[in-house]
Amino acid sequence: MLSKIKSLMAPAGVQTTAGQLAEKFGLELRGNPETTVRGVAPIADAKPGQLAFYSTEQNSAAFKILPIDVLKNTRASVILVQPEHVADAPNGATLLITDSPRGNIVKILGEIYREPPRRGISRHAMIERGVFFRNRASVYIGQFATIERGAVIEPDVKIYPNAYIGKNVTIGRGTIVQTGAHIENATIGADCVINAGAVIGKDGFGYTRQNGHNIFIPHVGRVVIGDRVSVGANTCIDRGAMTDTKIGDGTKIDNLCQIAHGVVVGAECFLASGVGLAGGVVVGDRVLLAGQVGIANGVHIGNDAEVGAHSGVFRNIPDGARYMGYPAGPGTEFMRHYAWLRKNTKN
Repeated sequence: MLSKIKSLMAPAGVQTTAGQLAEKFGLELRGNPETTVRGVAPIADAKPGQLAFYSTEQNSAAFKILPIDVLKNTRASVILVQPEHVADAPNGATLLITDSPRGNIVKILGEIYREPPRRGISRHAMIERGVFFRNRASVYIGQFATIERGAVIEPDVKIYPNAYIGKNVTIGRGTIVQTGAHIENATIGADCVINAGAVIGKDGFGYTRQNGHNIFIPHVGRVVIGDRVSVGANTCIDRGAMTDTKIGDGTKIDNLCQIAHGVVVGAECFLASGVGLAGGVVVGDRVLLAGQVGIANGVHIGNDAEVGAHSGVFRNIPDGARYMGYPAGPGTEFMRHYAWLRKNTKN
């Protein structure tokens, strides 16, 4: 009974075949093209009717390579593998052969678990006069969502229940705004995902002290988000005080991050959960900031740099550098300091 309940709660996949997947994604097929695929699972847990993948690609240190026995003993009906592992696959399995199983599994997951099209505007949504829809018939707006006048909604946008879109906000084509997100003073690019509870475009933490009192500095900038950006749940991105806060194309921001006023984040960056960027920080392209990294006002992070978890950054980081620690410094220097402390503080 419990297994039946779990199966009902599992995400439902779109049924397809190995042949259809091979044709759609340009994969070499070995086996029966009519083999049915009803879902995707990790290779160690896969059952008949499911697709799994095995890869020895080392795109990042975070990827673990599983023992080859996991491939030999899998029960998956369809396996995505590299050419060098074809001989290790179980007899009778249908194989989809590619040099990049990790890259192709992302596409296949998107195909099998794609969200059904959603269109239509709930009669319980609150849409002011003066909202401009490029193609009203192509959008979805859930109940109790609010869109204020002057907003521009591009085609294929999905705005889920209880989301708020403020005056003069632009939401780009294909962007998804999840439940409870709050957006104002912002331009959002195409194919973005704004997750539940995210707050974009509110005033930053900008004050000046006059005559012993903290006086708020009015903010007149905006937030400008590029294409294909993901903003995590309960993340806050503040509008600029006098200049815009900018997030580059393809950048992915995890849950519970804070991006202050006037910050510029480049393209294709990763910001893990709990990252905090103070005002005026400039982050280059393809930067990786691990969990709970804090960066002080005005610091510049170079292109392709990486900063380890829990680090506090108070000075600029050059291109391609690997920093960690508090205060953050070059990773090798931090590890030498740590080794010295362990050696010289033993009882």
